[in-house]
Amino acid sequence: MNSNTFRMPAAVLLATGAVVLLTAPPASATGGTPAGGEGKSGAVVLRTGLDVGLLNKTVHVPLKATLNEVSAPAKAEKTALTVTLDGVEGNRPVSVLRADVATSKATADKTKAEAEANLAQARVHVPGLPLLSLIEVEKVTSKAVCEAGKKPVASANVLGTVTALGKKVTLSAGGPTKVEVPGVGMVSLELSSTETTSTTAAAAALRLKVAVNPLNLNVAQVDGEIVLAEAHCESPKGSAPTTKAPEQPDIKTQTGTGTGGTTAGSGTTAGSGGSGSGTADANLAETGGGSLTPYITGGALTLLALGGGALFLTRRGKTQ
Repeated sequence: MNSNTFRMPAAVLLATGAVVLLTAPPASATGGTPAGGEGKSGAVVLRTGLDVGLLNKTVHVPLKATLNEVSAPAKAEKTALTVTLDGVEGNRPVSVLRADVATSKATADKTKAEAEANLAQARVHVPGLPLLSLIEVEKVTSKAVCEAGKKPVASANVLGTVTALGKKVTLSAGGPTKVEVPGVGMVSLELSSTETTSTTAAAAALRLKVAVNPLNLNVAQVDGEIVLAEAHCESPKGSAPTTKAPEQPDIKTQTGTGTGGTTAGSGTTAGSGGSGSGTADANLAETGGGSLTPYITGGALTLLALGGGALFLTRRGKTQ
């Protein structure tokens, strides 16, 4: 099983009364700074920020470590993290995390930035509690997607059972869930937090606030925070993809001929307050230039000629 191991020199602790910051380098991180216009993304399977107080010294040892922290483009698949702190647990390695699956991945280009972290069958320990897991989870995942021209999306899930300090926990989205064990301490668990803006997204499957006082193996207290399965991204700086404008309807212009005048239909239909004008224009166009107009005109002229002839004959008969 892969592991990251870090050791704190005892001479540094004794000579300075302080400790050097412990930070695990990104595991299997590859790639460099994104080119101009590309998005940004990153993920981490586990992040710890703990303060460990020792019984026989007035020293507080900071335990700050990460597992599988990557920045785009990169991926990591280590499944174990151990840290050695002088004066803690007989200077033996402290197994912070053991998991069957622990993967993180981040990608980014000029169209999309994406990151995800996955953890399965994981057990987290803190110094002073080697036999009792701080938390055990079946599966946790987080994902962040930032695509150019679209709203960023963040999601986080906790699947299966969760156990904290040996107690089965039912997590609630309404607020932190607290687990307290007399003589051991308390753990506050925050479920699946996500946050998005117009250009960024971030997700964390589980966030734990730790306050335990095991009084065992020279450890007086452990305080701080642990984050499981965290992902974040930032949208590319490029312009948003263009969308095709809707096609205008094919409007045919109507023209009227003849004695009724000429009226051109504009193709627009008035609303409820002005529907009369549109209807009137249409009627004028129909009465002024219908297909029967030549026949009606010819018939009228014929009747007019016959009427004139009849009137002439009538007047002539009266004069004789």
